[in-house]
Amino acid sequence: MIKILPAGKIREADTFTITNEPIASVDLMERAAGLCYDWIVKKKPFGKSIKLFCGTGNNGGDGLVIARLLTKAGYNCEVFLVKFSEKCSDDFLINLQRLQESGPSPIQDVLSGDELPVIEPDELVIDAMFGTGLSKPVNTFPENLIGHINKSGAVVIAIDISSGMFANQLPDSRNGAIIQADYTLTFQFPKLSFFFAESEQYTGIWEVLPIGLHPDFIQSTDTDHFLVEAGDIAALLKPRKRFSHKGNFGHALLVAGSYGKMGAAILAAKACMRTGAGLLTAHIPAKGYNILQTAFPEAMVSIDEEQEYFSGVKDLQPYNAIAIGPGIGTAEQTKTGLKLLIQDCRAPLILDADALNILGENKTWLSFLPPGSILTPHPKEFERIASKSNNSLDRLELQQQFSAKYNVFVILKGAFTSITTPDGTCYFNPTGNPGMASGGSGDVLTGILLGLLAQGYSPLTTCMAGAFLHGFAGDLAAAKRGYEALIASDIIDNLGKAFLKL
Repeated sequence: MIKILPAGKIREADTFTITNEPIASVDLMERAAGLCYDWIVKKKPFGKSIKLFCGTGNNGGDGLVIARLLTKAGYNCEVFLVKFSEKCSDDFLINLQRLQESGPSPIQDVLSGDELPVIEPDELVIDAMFGTGLSKPVNTFPENLIGHINKSGAVVIAIDISSGMFANQLPDSRNGAIIQADYTLTFQFPKLSFFFAESEQYTGIWEVLPIGLHPDFIQSTDTDHFLVEAGDIAALLKPRKRFSHKGNFGHALLVAGSYGKMGAAILAAKACMRTGAGLLTAHIPAKGYNILQTAFPEAMVSIDEEQEYFSGVKDLQPYNAIAIGPGIGTAEQTKTGLKLLIQDCRAPLILDADALNILGENKTWLSFLPPGSILTPHPKEFERIASKSNNSLDRLELQQQFSAKYNVFVILKGAFTSITTPDGTCYFNPTGNPGMASGGSGDVLTGILLGLLAQGYSPLTTCMAGAFLHGFAGDLAAAKRGYEALIASDIIDNLGKAFLKL
């Protein structure tokens, strides 16, 4: 689990490491920049020229170390010192002297009003002007330089964070210039701003480089935000014993489907069983009986009194976990059936799709959800059950407040799916891809969650493992199918491989 810390805490981590490792600050800079150098050498074709733009602080110092290492390795580098301040950090000055003494790398000052250097589209630009220490938007010099770099067509790598961005705020180019990076190499911790759609054009593809900040500080520092890793999920999965039987893995109830939407029930049912539930009963409208029994014989079927939609479940006793929503529609009888289910159910529920749309029309019902229930909205569905928000960061804060207020888990689907808990913690999921943005993908997630919850996993583990497996299976499918050709069934087909790889 990677902690996501604000900029102030990251600076404290640097200071703690310098004091307690101990290590000189200039040597910690060498270590961090050395990892950037290693990454660039692995990715960068030899022979193309590199232009490095370095500020006068420690971010610029990182850039100077990278320039020295690249020049020593034979790369054609030009270094531009962006003099937005007369003050220079001590480590910047040390590394400037080292670069000057190391070889023939051209170094040129760039001052306000100077002619901007020519940047060819086939060159590489390294942005090391401003780091996380930026205190205000860039709306004076070097605003024009940032715009010039963005228009150049060159590939841009940002060191730690794109110049003009803030670690804990959404970027707003209306208030200041921001580098549009193709790649961001960030140190030790991802920045919260990286996880939102508004930041994508500025961060590009980002990667966390562990620079060895002191583990004692990291462990002792509290945060509400985490990035989940594969090892976290692998550690949560339960091994199966040789003498296990289907009764050991729970009996799940899936309430899904309506006239014209039986595919949702089939997808969720298949995903549930592929995730390891011992038994599954699908409660469906009467007209869906032949469809489900034919398409997926592994599921047992409970027939609703209504022919074309859900109206209620009479007996909840046999079931270890219940999910409702995929394809159920919003008929009046369905609304009544959902209300009764919420009232009668004592264990956590999984609610998706139309169940969320019904809750959005009846928000007073939210207070009656069983504690620990799991809601899986996409952004528009979340807006219906909560309220509108101005941007992704505001929506995340609203999501955390919503989980705490109603004592529920919310899985807000999308890139870096966010999972919020009743105690206000947020976990970002790293798996998944744009190919999963198609009909039925959410139904598959509901089935996965149901399968895990039925087996006795806690709601938190269900959310974390379910979101990770869903995205991981989607990534495995995309590697074979590509984004455009990926469909929901492909996610189910790759669940087994996802489990095996974990």
